[in-house]
Amino acid sequence: MDTNKREKRANLCRGTLNATPEDPQTGLESIPRLIAPPVAVKISPGWYLLFFFSNSIVFGSLTYPSILCLTVEAHNFQPRPLPVRRASSKLTPMEWLGHAKIGFVTSPEPLQFKTKDGEETDLLRLAEKSTPPCRLNPFLFNGHLQTAMTVLKPEGPTVHYKRKIFDAEDPAYEGNFAVDFIVPPFEGAEEGLPPRTIHYDKEELLEIEAGSLDDRPMIVALHGLSGGSFEIYLRHVLAPLMASGGWEACCINSRGCAGHMISSSILYNARATWDTRQVVKWLRMKYPNRPLFGIGFSLGANILTNYIGEEAEACQLKAAVVISNPWNLELGSMALQRTWMGKEVYSKVMAGNMKKLVERHADQIEKHTNINMDRVRKVTYLHEFDREVQGPTWGYPTEGAYYRDASSVDSLLGVRIPLLAINATDDPIAVDEAIPYEEFKQNPYTLLCTTSLGGHLSWFETLGDGERWHAKPAVNFLNSMAFNVDMDSMIPRKVNVGVETTNGHSKFTPMRRKLHVQEA
Repeated sequence: MDTNKREKRANLCRGTLNATPEDPQTGLESIPRLIAPPVAVKISPGWYLLFFFSNSIVFGSLTYPSILCLTVEAHNFQPRPLPVRRASSKLTPMEWLGHAKIGFVTSPEPLQFKTKDGEETDLLRLAEKSTPPCRLNPFLFNGHLQTAMTVLKPEGPTVHYKRKIFDAEDPAYEGNFAVDFIVPPFEGAEEGLPPRTIHYDKEELLEIEAGSLDDRPMIVALHGLSGGSFEIYLRHVLAPLMASGGWEACCINSRGCAGHMISSSILYNARATWDTRQVVKWLRMKYPNRPLFGIGFSLGANILTNYIGEEAEACQLKAAVVISNPWNLELGSMALQRTWMGKEVYSKVMAGNMKKLVERHADQIEKHTNINMDRVRKVTYLHEFDREVQGPTWGYPTEGAYYRDASSVDSLLGVRIPLLAINATDDPIAVDEAIPYEEFKQNPYTLLCTTSLGGHLSWFETLGDGERWHAKPAVNFLNSMAFNVDMDSMIPRKVNVGVETTNGHSKFTPMRRKLHVQEA
């Protein structure tokens, strides 16, 4: 290929990356950018497929997804090896068509209960009935491509929120935090908050403080790392629940997220269960007849699992769903650092998001903590951020100590309510090796649903409208638990949290924490 042709082709590639989609959090147009270096795949001698990953791509008046593939001729070129699962050797023919394999892991004797019609069933049968076939977009044939599609951020279902600010009751976790409640559609916006989100006015606050005696089920949602109630993956679950007309819903925003300004030095970590505990307690007091349910996504799934395990038999939630839980944070961190894609794309992006969050609250952090903001600003990767922020904040000597203490693997053994977990085994962030398969087998209250495809909080079924498969089993399971299952018919089961010891004195306690917060 002569020089002029190469230059024209290069100009064509540069000219296509020019879209400015609206960012769902701020409502502002985002700057077009490549989110990862191009990936080259050799298809024949001298010919390659080039994959470009951008926040969107436009040809003339048509907008295309953020993954652009070009066929190019190049000689004496050695591309960087593609850091993804080799589809030709590991994907089955059906997976090439987007038909993911589904698996279930639970105790040999899962939790038993009856439906309101008197039919006997158990957790496994209910989960199987709630889970439809997983038919994903065949062009997104591995976890990296599925996860990359999330940067396109299609608008997704429309949900409107009104916000209530809670003052922390526990002096050990002083400050306040924001909880967004789903409400009927309204006109208007509020500066500094995500789209379709405003604060309750004084009269409305008095009304919700008065509570209600209605018996509608209510879902409490926890979002992922540095996210908020605006997240599309979250709205894909909450919107159909609300559309049925039978549910109420709220989302607990982690401190400092979703436009809320912190009022103390307390942000959050992967075991920040204190705000969830306060909100559930408040909901139980204000709405005594409402059955409460929980759902968590990614880091929020880890927090929710920890909360349910800590509460054990006293948990006020009737059932819960956790999606893309990273489970073992130390194994997950090591997996991210082990590959170029994990370290240079995922870890770097997540660290960048957390740095922006901390920078937004720099005044409070510098005033009330011993965190060195200059060191934080030099951070590149997520494990470095945790070393510089979570360590000094909570007293962990290393990021590894923090990961081991905040992971939800052992908490799973403390769960005493029906818990459905959904993970994709090709997830590049909440990796397969960190999933506690054996712990699921020990606890009849818990069930793991795995899919062989899906990525991290992705599961895109179609390229155009952005439908996400994970919403279907989650919504089906929650509706079954809320409307079809006789919750009083559950037969308590013994959980094997430890084996009988030879000395008769030792005992394994799954919820024993290494971090002890002193009373203020």
